[in-house]
Amino acid sequence: MPALKKAPSQSLNTNEAALVHRACAGDAQAIREIIRLNNQRLYRLVRAVLHSNLEAEEALQETYLQAFAKLDGFNGKASLSTWLSRIALNTAFTRRRAKNRLKRSAPPSGQAEAEIIALYPSTSTVDPERGMAQRELLHLVEEAMDALSDDFRIVFVARVIEGLAVEETAALLNIPTATVKTRLHRARKLIRERIEAQIGPILLDAFPFAGRRCERLAEAVIAKLGL
Repeated sequence: MPALKKAPSQSLNTNEAALVHRACAGDAQAIREIIRLNNQRLYRLVRAVLHSNLEAEEALQETYLQAFAKLDGFNGKASLSTWLSRIALNTAFTRRRAKNRLKRSAPPSGQAEAEIIALYPSTSTVDPERGMAQRELLHLVEEAMDALSDDFRIVFVARVIEGLAVEETAALLNIPTATVKTRLHRARKLIRERIEAQIGPILLDAFPFAGRRCERLAEAVIAKLGL
């Protein structure tokens, strides 16, 4: 990677300013740190636009390449994460527009395979029954999020998943704070309605007491009975 230009002076917090300065000087470790700190948020934002794990990863790579190529132009008026988020969203929307143009000009093809990204992958190996139920619930949430329109979905991801403040979300999307609140309220309502319509069959398996838990209880009872 070619050396980046010298960072301009800017009113950043000390740690962020030092990180930007090092990255502009071509410090690979500083670049890795910026990517590590921002990967989760940026991935979720571009995934909210593109609906594809693979395309989101490609867009994220493109985002970083664009950002580090013009890092010397970062003026510090917004936080680095907000600046990167704007580039990421612009990249995602550009890719989607290009994809839509190709779709319109291409001959009909088979239905694309749906992709769902696990926001909170399960790490539990102790209770597979409960883990399966949790994954099914997360799958419902992810599907409900994907069913939202772009305006609602991106606000939901920014506010609820990434925890951005109303003001930061408004600045990121260039919309009034009142619009952020309205879209978030509507997004929550739509997600709740969609999940409530499908959750009955899943709740039949709520509070599972089977598998290893059941076996452990049976063995404890047998032991106490002296059998």
